Formats: sequence, C-alpha cells, structure tokens
Amino acid sequence: MRWRYIVYIVGALVMFLGFTMAVPLGFGLFYADQSVRPLLKSMGMTILAGGMLFILFRKERTASLNQREGMAIVTVGWTAVGFFGALPFYFADGHWELVDAFFESVSGFTTTGASILANVEALPKGLLLWRSFIQWLGGMGIIVLSIAILPFLGVGGMQLYKAEVPSPVPDKLKPRIRDTAKILWKVYALFSFVQLVLLMLGGMTFFDALCHAFTTMPTGGFSTRNASVAHFDSAYLDFVIIIFMVLAGINFSLHYQLLRGKPLAFWKDRECRFFLAALLVLIAVVSCDVFSAQIYNSIGGAFRYAAFQVVSIVTTTGFATADYETWPALSQHILLACMFLGASAGSTGGGMKCLRIMLCFKYCYKELFSLVHPRAITTIKLGGQTVSEEIMRSVLGFLALYVGLFGLSTIVLAGFGVDFVTAFGAVAAAIGNIGPGFGAVGPVENYALIPVAGKWLLIWCMLLGRLEIYTVLILLVPEFWHK
Repeated sequence: MRWRYIVYIVGALVMFLGFTMAVPLGFGLFYADQSVRPLLKSMGMTILAGGMLFILFRKERTASLNQREGMAIVTVGWTAVGFFGALPFYFADGHWELVDAFFESVSGFTTTGASILANVEALPKGLLLWRSFIQWLGGMGIIVLSIAILPFLGVGGMQLYKAEVPSPVPDKLKPRIRDTAKILWKVYALFSFVQLVLLMLGGMTFFDALCHAFTTMPTGGFSTRNASVAHFDSAYLDFVIIIFMVLAGINFSLHYQLLRGKPLAFWKDRECRFFLAALLVLIAVVSCDVFSAQIYNSIGGAFRYAAFQVVSIVTTTGFATADYETWPALSQHILLACMFLGASAGSTGGGMKCLRIMLCFKYCYKELFSLVHPRAITTIKLGGQTVSEEIMRSVLGFLALYVGLFGLSTIVLAGFGVDFVTAFGAVAAAIGNIGPGFGAVGPVENYALIPVAGKWLLIWCMLLGRLEIYTVLILLVPEFWHK
C-alpha cells in the first residue's frame, strides 16, 4: 500500500474542494451576510492544507493504481472532504460543536440529509448554499467529478470509479473511464438546470430554486426551510420535485441512452421497470390507506402527499411535505420498508438498490426450484444475460452485511440511551442515506438530541451506505493491509 501516493491524491481532492467554496462565498458577498468570514477562512485553510499535501507528495505520482489503493483513496478522500467541508459550519456564528459540524458535512456529501439544525432558516445565505452545494457534489461523487476534470486522476480511474459509484455493476459508457465520468456529470448538470427553471416557474425564488435543485438530483433532501418542501404548499412544486426525484432514482446510463434518441431505454431495462412498478404500487396502497383513514379529505390530496413521501423515501431523497408518523400503521410500515428498498443501481439514490433485491428474489426462486428438480442445472438471468456466480456472491454478501450492520448499529445506538424506535429509524435513515427516520428523528424533527457517541456512529453509517459498505469495511480486514 503506497500511502504517500494516497495522500497525494487526497491532497488534490481537498485542494479542489477548497476552490469550490468560492461558489457559496460569492453568494455570501452578494447578500452581504455573516457567511463571508467563515467561508473565506475555511477556503484558505482547505486550499492550503490540500496544496501542501499535493506538492509535498507530488513525486509519488505513478502510472498505476491497484484496487486496494483505489478503495483506500475513496474512503480516506470522502472522510477528508467531510472534515474540511465542515469548517464553514464550525467557524460560523452559532457555536457549532465539531461533531455537529462534521455530522452536517458528512450528511451533505453522502446525500443523507440528516440535520442537527432546529432552525435552518437562521443560517446565512452563503452557508445555506454551501449546505446544498455539497450534496450536489456528493451526489454524483467527488471522485467521479475529479476523474472527469482533473487529468492527474485519469490514470487508474476505473479503480476509483468502481469503489465509489453506487452500483453493483458500474456502467462504463465509454472505453475511457474519464469520458464516462464526463457524460454522467453532463446529464446530472442538465437535469439540475431544467429543474431549477421549472421550480422558478412555480414561484420559488432563484435562491430557493437553486438550493432545491442542488439537493433533488443527488437525492439529498436538504432544504432552505424548516418545514422542508411543505413550506411552499404548492401542488405544482410537489409534482415537479417528485418527477426529478424519480429521474434521480433511475440509472443515469439510461438517461444518457434516452438523450441519445432511444425512447424505449427505460422500458427495456428490467430494473427500471421493477423500480417504477414498485413506486406505482406503493403509492396506490399508501394513498388508499391515508384516504380511508380520513387523513385527507380528497383522494387527490391523499395521492399528492402519499406520492411525495413514498418517492422521497424510496429514492432516499428525504424531502417531506407531511408528518408520516401521524399516518396509519400500514402506511408507516410501508414507508419503513421503502427505506431498505432504495433506488436503481447507477442512480444517485441509496438503500439496498432494486437490482440487488431482484437478484435476491431470483436466487431464492432458483433454490426452491432446485429442491423440486435437484438434477436440473439452473442459472440466474437478468435481461437475457446470465448473472455470474461472482456477482451473486457480491450481492448476497452485501445484503447480509447491510442487514447485519443495520442490526448491530441499532443495538449500539440504543445502548447509548436512545429509545429503540428512534435508534431503529435513525440507523435505517443513515445507512440508507435517507435523512428523516422515525421517533425523535422523524420528518418534523432533527438529530440534535442524539448523543455525541451516537452521532459518530451515524456518521460511520452514512459513509457505509454512500460507499456501498465494501469500500469502507474492507479497510477493517487484516488481509487488506498485507502485501
């Protein structure tokens, strides 16, 4: 393991992060608010720290990068940008504790959307934009962005891409991984811009529309308002955000195919059909349940709020327009299950991913079929192609680790004095990168009351979920460090 080379790459990432702070700094200067000083101080410290590492270890630049080093760079890199991204919050007025600033930053970069802020609207405009902007950067991935625009990360890019992109089987759209990263970011930026325009047409100010566009496409969920999207109380805005949450939950390679003139790209993909069908069924059931319970006076209102909450949680965005903890038990249990389902592979969403759930079902059916026909030779196929044993082992291992780590983390968090419902909901929301959970961390609450040790645990869970567990957990395996 060449740690000097890893530090060189991480230094480049940190330096790049420092330059991105110029965006919220510009807004802070425009609004002449109290974000200018903390942003300027953080920008200087971040660029200086990253630049020193980059220059001091520049001689370690090499033409090869193995898979273990790729995983180490991604894990260390995400931790580093989470720390330096916390500096604007830490230096801001309001006496932020280090753990709270780090929690907010990691929640942003991992697009979790869990917040310790009770009064979001009290933040100055520059910090509100930074809070949204880091979700936009983290949505498609800091490493993927760097591969796209920083030439010195072009070598060995596939190792970094595979370690970071939230997908069991990363889609390589072009022979060169750098070209693939550029395509993904262009599609991502295009959708963000279109949503910005549509939100402004619905009556949002430019600032609110920009912040919500920055947090919808990455399925982040940070809002500029204490009541989240419910503050705007607009059916038009609700459905615009629903549409873009659904788009964000679909494999981005399919968006590229659609833009290239293949209108049936969504329909031909089995996972996309499963994802959209699951959304429709879940929305229909929850709509009927909340309407029959007389939570809403009309079926249209029930559909509007049910659709928003279901799509928000399945895609792991985390926006809210209703307090679903006041809904009937059936709807609450469905939303809890949605936290584990997740979006499509290759999207910006978190959770287990629909592709893994589909393959798990197919594997279970294959085992049942083998009991009936023990001599039959069966294979698992998806989209007409045989799924290899290697991929199936990876999928089943991931699901086992996901459930196991979720259960263990829930028990540990409850051991810190958190009630079980809150612990269960908080861990599910953190490891699934969702944001709002149940109990004291529900859609109208925040994470401020979680004890310090619990916040560090949830930070780890957020990184686990965003980096697909293996990338983080592999660093704890002793064999990983052997030559």
